[in-house]
Amino acid sequence: MARSVGSQTWQFDRVFLAGEAAAVGPKEGEGPLRDDFDGIFPTPHAGQPNWEKAEQTFLQYAFDQALEKAGKRKKDVGLFVAGDLMNQITTSTFVARSLAIPYLGVFSACATIGEALAVAALAVDSETETLVAAGTASHNATAERQYRYPTEYGAQKTDTAPCTVSGGGVALLARDSAGGPGRVRLTFATLGKVIDLGAKDPTDMAAAMVPAAADTLAAHFSDLNRRPSDYDLIVTGDLGFHGMPVLREWFGRYGYDLGDRYADCGALIYSPTQPEVFNGGSGSACCAVVTFGHLVRRLRRGELRRVLVAATGALHSTVSAQQGETIPTICHAVVLERED
Repeated sequence: MARSVGSQTWQFDRVFLAGEAAAVGPKEGEGPLRDDFDGIFPTPHAGQPNWEKAEQTFLQYAFDQALEKAGKRKKDVGLFVAGDLMNQITTSTFVARSLAIPYLGVFSACATIGEALAVAALAVDSETETLVAAGTASHNATAERQYRYPTEYGAQKTDTAPCTVSGGGVALLARDSAGGPGRVRLTFATLGKVIDLGAKDPTDMAAAMVPAAADTLAAHFSDLNRRPSDYDLIVTGDLGFHGMPVLREWFGRYGYDLGDRYADCGALIYSPTQPEVFNGGSGSACCAVVTFGHLVRRLRRGELRRVLVAATGALHSTVSAQQGETIPTICHAVVLERED
């Protein structure tokens, strides 16, 4: 049964990933993780008349694939926990409308999948539900339109600017899993606090999010009396190529050395040589598709046994940025473990 550990961490006894899937767009399909995705759409429109419907298609496809891999039917799912970057989280809401199952909409910007997994795991381990779906999606064009400039505008970007991932990821969480090797459990979730150290540049969100990532990771290690060496891999959500060394330095102030066990989803999903990826991947789909497409596969194959995934998010809006407000940030972390 779920219980609290320390100041910010929940522990779960029996929460398994019954099935998971990741769908992406063409740019992500050209990256180094191309072989790990369940679906790669050949065009950003994904066969739809606009970007928003394409984003919904990514999420719907990931949900359907996760359901198929779990050997379940839609009516078996008792709850859908999801969110995205759009105003009023319309992507998740419109997909939930088509699913016609109970729905909880959540929002932590690019850290949404961490929040969704924590809520879903709590519902499963408390025996409130037997099968819960957690998911998120984003699209490069929809995010650019809402948070920066429409892509047609052709605004120049800095090297620290993120490249929003086009894709969707869904995991089905269950109290029991089929026997045999390769079972993956969600064992802990460390909930982040809103951290704001005064950063204002929306083209360098990694700098704003590093303190939140460091704070949540430090809380996690303190709550569980663990160190980075207790994990095969520690992965942040979307700090990117420029943010990773900053987190290493920042986290050293807490007395921890991440060593060679540290990676970032935003740096994993794209190759630095790909055109116009800038600082690497971001968006709510970034952490989700890398986790469900790449990391969980490595856990199931036995290449990894315990992974700490720390999803990071910037909680500003277009209005708050235009009003000169600073950028509040958050990080939610979950632990995924292989059980033979």
